[in-house]
Order: sequence, then structure tokens, then C-alpha cells
Amino acid sequence: MRFNLFERQADAHLRKSREYLEEANLGRVEHQAAAEHHSALAKMYADRIARIEAEINDGFQVQLSAEPQDEEAATPEDEDLRLNSESVVLYPSRASHA
Repeated sequence: MRFNLFERQADAHLRKSREYLEEANLGRVEHQAAAEHHSALAKMYADRIARIEAEINDGFQVQLSAEPQDEEAATPEDEDLRLNSESVVLYPSRASHA
């Protein structure tokens, strides 16, 4: 009768190695899918930024062409478009919450 203790351990090691390989391949596929998703989101946001910037620039062009040349004759609506320091909200840092 032949004792196959070491052969069984080798088979178990190979089986475990195959499981690790399958898990690694599955992780690679999942991360590739996530990378494609993030790439598509990045492109979508880049397109959105370009579109919004174009709309803002068009709005400023229309505003500049309609603005009177005299700065004192600016209307109150024009002043609403300009940002002032009061429109910025400052939040305390996390360290001050302790």
C-alpha cells in the first residue's frame, strides 16, 4: 500500500492556487469595468463643463453687448450677476468640532 500524503497536499495547494487565480481574474475584470465606468463619467463631466462654460461665455457676450458704455449707468440686475464676498459661506474646520 502506497502512502500519498504529500501528493494530496500538492493537489490541495494547486486547487487553492487555482482559486486565487480565478479570484484575481475576477477582480481584474471588475476593476476594468469600474475603470470604464469612471472614464465614461469623466468624459460626461468634461462635456458638461464645456457646455456650461460656453453658456456662461455666451451670456457674458450678450451682457457686454447690451451694457451701456458708462459704468455709472449699470442697472441693479447687472450687480446681481457679480459675486461678492457675502455669497461665500465659510464652514469651520473639522478640528474645531472636537
